[in-house]
Amino acid sequence: MAGTVGAVSGLTLGAPVPARAGASAPRTQGETPGTEGETPRTEGWQAVPAPGSVPAAQLRRVAVAGPRLAWAVGEENLAPQSQQHALAMLWNGTAWTKTDLSHLGHTRLTDVAGVRANAAWSVGLPTGDGSPLLRWTGTTWREADFPGRGEPDVRLNSVAVGPGRQVWICGSRGGAAGLLHGDGRRWRWLAPLPVPSVNLYRVVVRRRGEVWVGGDRSNGGGWSGLVARWDGAWTALPPIAGLRLGIADLHAAGPDDVWAVGTEAGAGGPIGRPGNPALAHWDGTAWARVEAGFTVGSLTGIAGDARGRAAWISGWNFQDQTRSTYLQRNGDSWTLVRGPSGPAPAPYLNDVTAVPGTTAYWSVGMTRPTPYPPTEAYTEHLPA
Repeated sequence: MAGTVGAVSGLTLGAPVPARAGASAPRTQGETPGTEGETPRTEGWQAVPAPGSVPAAQLRRVAVAGPRLAWAVGEENLAPQSQQHALAMLWNGTAWTKTDLSHLGHTRLTDVAGVRANAAWSVGLPTGDGSPLLRWTGTTWREADFPGRGEPDVRLNSVAVGPGRQVWICGSRGGAAGLLHGDGRRWRWLAPLPVPSVNLYRVVVRRRGEVWVGGDRSNGGGWSGLVARWDGAWTALPPIAGLRLGIADLHAAGPDDVWAVGTEAGAGGPIGRPGNPALAHWDGTAWARVEAGFTVGSLTGIAGDARGRAAWISGWNFQDQTRSTYLQRNGDSWTLVRGPSGPAPAPYLNDVTAVPGTTAYWSVGMTRPTPYPPTEAYTEHLPA
């Protein structure tokens, strides 16, 4: 099973995988693709305070309904011998504010999705009786009912909202990975993904009735990256080969244009060393592994633009932690871009997403690469 996004310790360093012939590698400004050492470009990202979290804290995922409404979720109070708590933030167009979750007993929220003021959803870790499903009422988060609620083997890992406010959740029930689908009132589990030994970490909706999931699958000696599509039936793409590779996020512009990002833990190396960033592209026939422009670290999130094309990737560069790290799409290649300097000592990003109807983006994470005090919740914004 792949390591949790945002937790750096415990991973080992594997050998980088070279880009497949013909694939465009990310590059920093003024250098040839795939090389390191030059100063990366900056692109106007701004740090935005996310006050109120109890160290150690991090934001894992962000969902944006528009310029004046967004949600971000994660966890806080991760100090040793402390009681960990779920963390939720709300953006009102001017500032982030911490949402009161004292009426809930959850320890971590892993994902969030929303389209309007009283239609947002979040999922999190089990609290002894299966994973919770939360609904935003417009003023607070409340638990929602669904088939399997309270069952100890139910895991809800990621949530997305598609056309018609249809809600899609990936996870597992009874040991089988699959999708929970509903409209907020009626829910049903779809046919399980017919692939054994699978963990699903991310679900995205491309269009009505077409849903993509990403995660990992056992390959006997470790795990490989997994991407699959649901359009009334399951289609599992070939595994993304790797020593211990998990997919954290994906973007599907079409059946022959899918990008997947994650981390390859690899094998060997000192204990505690981070893994390698993993970037792969599906062209309808095969996966092409693409260099990330840096060799040690991770890629955590990917966001599209107004045309539906993959546009921004969030990541973490172990070899230069003074600023946040992104990859920006430029034509058929990716360019290494750095965030603002100064507001966080060594920021780690967990997610990036677009602001609908604009050219703006949000990213979220934590102020340091490990979730131990004094790490706090952290956000960045790229204005339109």
